[in-house]
Amino acid sequence: MNISYEEFAKLEIRIGTIVSVALVEGTDRLLQLKVNVGEETPRQIISGIREFFVDPQVLVGRQCPFLLNLEPRMIRGLESQGMILAGGEGETFTLLHPATAVPQGTVIH
Repeated sequence: MNISYEEFAKLEIRIGTIVSVALVEGTDRLLQLKVNVGEETPRQIISGIREFFVDPQVLVGRQCPFLLNLEPRMIRGLESQGMILAGGEGETFTLLHPATAVPQGTVIH
């Protein structure tokens, strides 16, 4: 399915730095990420990537792209304010990240 450039341009994708990671109790897939995307306070992102990290704390300090203009969603009683962008299929998984550090909130075009 193709979309127009105008539809793509509606997506607000920015680089953020993960500042903290917590396990979501009662699940084996979810992590609670706090992410600095250049706003006054970090955003909370709930993500189902826990199974890919033996120690999720390795994510702290990592820069990744985040989709920020999704409607907030309640997941296990926690509000998720966006989505981390990642790739993979089956057991293959990778987080996307810039080749060099960039300012928080850098726009992805």
